[in-house]
Amino acid sequence: MRGDASSLIEAVLRGGVDWIQVRERDAEDRALLELTDTACSAARRAAGDRQTPIRVIVNRRVDIALASSADGVHLGFDAMRVDDARRLLGDAALIGISAHAADEIDRAAGLSYAHLAPIFDPLSKSASRPALGVAALRDARTRGVPLIAQGGIDRDNARAVIAAGAAGVAVTGAILMADDAAAAARALRAALDQ
Repeated sequence: MRGDASSLIEAVLRGGVDWIQVRERDAEDRALLELTDTACSAARRAAGDRQTPIRVIVNRRVDIALASSADGVHLGFDAMRVDDARRLLGDAALIGISAHAADEIDRAAGLSYAHLAPIFDPLSKSASRPALGVAALRDARTRGVPLIAQGGIDRDNARAVIAAGAAGVAVTGAILMADDAAAAARALRAALDQ
């Protein structure tokens, strides 16, 4: 990640990002809550300017989602069960999971969305699993849960994943590894909007 978190959040929001996942696994509780609050405040300001909602999701930490004004939580494979998170966060909260196969989505009732990954080889880290390809999106879209394609997504392949059935994309490397995060987000947003 280039630059401080607050500047980066502002930059990607200027570039058109409409969901932010706060994902700092090594952050202490107070620092994570402060970062989440920063993201939420920036998202609300940008949403007011754009007149469209911008969502903030906290990775794994239901307690931080509750203590902040985040819109929900993204649960990992070994995290709290979806129904428990739903009971704590309420019906309006966004609750998502990561999945590497369509049948993993079937086992998690009550989801708002599911990340399906990796569609392509990741840009920000070494691949730990084989890429699923867009065919996996076509299969998983029949599960009735909005899919977020993740893994190796960039402006060149974003349209293909949407055409295959993804409701959106989650990116790390395409934006965080860029010299200009706002420009990278703008390019990806333009590709998705086409």
